[in-house]
Amino acid sequence: MTEIAAVSSAIALDGTTPAIDRLGPPLPSRIAVDDAASFDAILAAGLESVDRKIATADNLVRQFAVDDDIPVHQVTLALEQARMSVELALEVRTRMLETYRELMNMQV
Repeated sequence: MTEIAAVSSAIALDGTTPAIDRLGPPLPSRIAVDDAASFDAILAAGLESVDRKIATADNLVRQFAVDDDIPVHQVTLALEQARMSVELALEVRTRMLETYRELMNMQV
């Protein structure tokens, strides 16, 4: 297979299903990007995901405090996932603000 044919089959230039889609089920983020073409929909989906992780961690902490059936590692994992999601959201916000300021300071 030539390099051109390999690239063509990987990105489906011939009209067939791309090789990346044939490897398995599509990733959730890929589904969200394909379904929601607008930037605000992508941003809202990301923020909803962060909110769900925080709510899940909060519920696990409450259940852990009341009942001993919840393993501590599950609570710790949920808390860490929520913390990392919030940090990522804050980093995205910071980058967007920096980009906005750079655009506003551009000389036209």
